[in-house]
Amino acid sequence: MKKSSILGIIVIAVAIAVIISTYSTTSTYGSFKDAEATTEELHIVGHLVKDKQLYYDPTKDANYFSFFMLDNKGEECKVVFTGTKPQDFERSEQIVLTGQMRGKEFHASKILMKCPSKYTEDKLEVTEFSAKQAKI
Repeated sequence: MKKSSILGIIVIAVAIAVIISTYSTTSTYGSFKDAEATTEELHIVGHLVKDKQLYYDPTKDANYFSFFMLDNKGEECKVVFTGTKPQDFERSEQIVLTGQMRGKEFHASKILMKCPSKYTEDKLEVTEFSAKQAKI
């Protein structure tokens, strides 16, 4: 075989490996029920349950925030976020969580909030917050 043929095969193999690794590491969207059935990280879209209490006490633990969320399929679940409470969290119109279930609670590693913009009425303001890594 010529060197150019071998080089071409190597380039194709690397391209296939990159495509496979990209698709295998992406998380998918689901519901709380889907999160209970898998150990992988999921994105869950929903709304804050405003009639239930948010828990954040920075004097006891500044990196613990919990609340209840209703996913797009209508299932309610307690969410625990290892980080500070995002500013204007109560104003959010929609929440996208990234994380996984642990028992009956969903532990979020990221929170993406879609809030009404304070500058224009028609646009949404998007803010993302990441959890701090827990030392084990």
